[in-house]
Amino acid sequence: MNEVVHAFAAPSAGAPLEPFEYHAGPLLDNQVEVAVTHCGICHSDWSMIDNEWGMSTYPLVPGHEASGVIVKMGSQVKGLQIGQRVGVGWQSGSCMACPQCMGGDHNLCPSSSATIVGHHGGFADKVRCDWQFAVPLPDSLNAADVGPLFCGGVTVFNPMLQYGVLPTHRIGIIGIGGLGHMALQFANKWGCEVTAFTSSESKREEAMKLGAHHVVNSRDSDAMAKLAGSLDFILSTVNVPLDWPVILSALGPKGKLMMVGAVLEPIPVPAMSLIMAERAIGGSPIGSPATIAKMLEFCARHKIAPQIETFPLSKVNDALAHLKAGKARYRIVLENDIAG
Repeated sequence: MNEVVHAFAAPSAGAPLEPFEYHAGPLLDNQVEVAVTHCGICHSDWSMIDNEWGMSTYPLVPGHEASGVIVKMGSQVKGLQIGQRVGVGWQSGSCMACPQCMGGDHNLCPSSSATIVGHHGGFADKVRCDWQFAVPLPDSLNAADVGPLFCGGVTVFNPMLQYGVLPTHRIGIIGIGGLGHMALQFANKWGCEVTAFTSSESKREEAMKLGAHHVVNSRDSDAMAKLAGSLDFILSTVNVPLDWPVILSALGPKGKLMMVGAVLEPIPVPAMSLIMAERAIGGSPIGSPATIAKMLEFCARHKIAPQIETFPLSKVNDALAHLKAGKARYRIVLENDIAG
């Protein structure tokens, strides 16, 4: 059956989104089709709409933080059911044969498929993915809240899991925004002593409510100097250059600076600062389906949710304008109100 999907698409780079219909084609044996109820808006959607990364094809249906229910399944699908609530994130498939996939690191597969790269995404009434990447939702999690967890949430959760953050650690979170506000909640419930770095004094009280035990103005050189050698782990969620030598100096011996914010400029690193204290710098992308499932369980257990603002899908351009104006606090979620 050549099913029609109703969506919103960018017809060209940087153009406003327009109503769009396309024929989904036959469902593959290893795929599920999800009826989308909600879909978060991520900065990556914005980047793809504008073709900032040079890999967009048009018309482009963005959306890679979708939640909904399974309405169709291929013959090879295992462990899922029609009507089951699931979410679909940035990754929609992987080769299932490379060392990374066989080792459980599907998010590092060199042949992985992205939901909105060469495919149509979740700003629609339906979206498809390989069944392994449709992750079931715990009953206690709200469908409107979970979308941002599938990209922004797992982006900050994965490095805490992969790089051995312990409840005894003192952890710093740079940036209290779409990523950082979730990282604060995770770090606090992980059991860590949490320091929030922000250049906005207006966010101090909110950072404390989200889980920070301390808040430091990253532009205050005296305050930064007092942190020297005190932190075990720093997670940077911002995409702007910082005074990296000062940030590194806040790490104690064997401390790690982990980058999840896509800073486009090269990061100058004084080698001796790394060598003498055995410090390390690394990066982390999204997580595997298994990591996403662990994150969702952690959120359900500790009642963690992103702070969201909702817009109807039919008002997607208003929602994107709100995001571009820097007004989002802290994630935007679209509610499907178009005919399916």
